[in-house]
Amino acid sequence: MSRLLLLIAIAVVVYLLLKSYRRNAPPQDNPVTEDMVRCVHCGVHLPKSESILAGGRFFCCAEHREAYRK
Repeated sequence: MSRLLLLIAIAVVVYLLLKSYRRNAPPQDNPVTEDMVRCVHCGVHLPKSESILAGGRFFCCAEHREAYRK
């Protein structure tokens, strides 16, 4: 019976330690999100900063931009 009480006491102490650690931990920064756009030629989605903008349309590479113009 005393071993059971000892195990319960240890479990409570560990729980309280973990709870206090999580409360004192610094908040994590929110990840920066970026708009995704779709290539007009092939339909692949890519971040807006990596796309090529031509004529108000987004392309994944210069080859698709040229192929769309033809």
